[in-house]
Amino acid sequence: MEVIRRLRFQAGVTQQELASKAGTSQPTIALYESGAKSPTFSTLKKLAASVDLDLIIHFTPKLTREDQRSLAYHQAIAKKIQKNPEITIERARNTLKRMSQKNPYAKALFNKWKQWLTLSVEELIQRILDPGIEARNMRQVSPFAGLLSPKERMQILKRFRKEYQL
Repeated sequence: MEVIRRLRFQAGVTQQELASKAGTSQPTIALYESGAKSPTFSTLKKLAASVDLDLIIHFTPKLTREDQRSLAYHQAIAKKIQKNPEITIERARNTLKRMSQKNPYAKALFNKWKQWLTLSVEELIQRILDPGIEARNMRQVSPFAGLLSPKERMQILKRFRKEYQL
């Protein structure tokens, strides 16, 4: 379950640390994250509270197919950011400069990206993977464009097409 993984990233803890703080086991956290087991609402509240966070539920419009595809690309980008944050974020800053020069009409979005690129790695990843409206709009002008190779993009697209078929 993506929400548990995002909770851990925001709190900056491992599965074992979250389990210990919440009074459960690491395998249980792993089951939640894989989707093999679903936490109850009260369990989600308990997990959040164990790392000094509040659980807040937001209702947003359903993700479109394009939103889901963009999110799939950014999930791969998030892994690259985690693996090599300095180089990846610096590359995004350089791309953002070029994008800003070519399209001055998107200045507000580019300024927001400039702010996001100063956040901690955990906060940045949380923002780019957020299913909310603001993050959806931001992903449409992502300075991480070009970060994935054509081969990586094709693998994600194939996996996405397979998973998206209802």
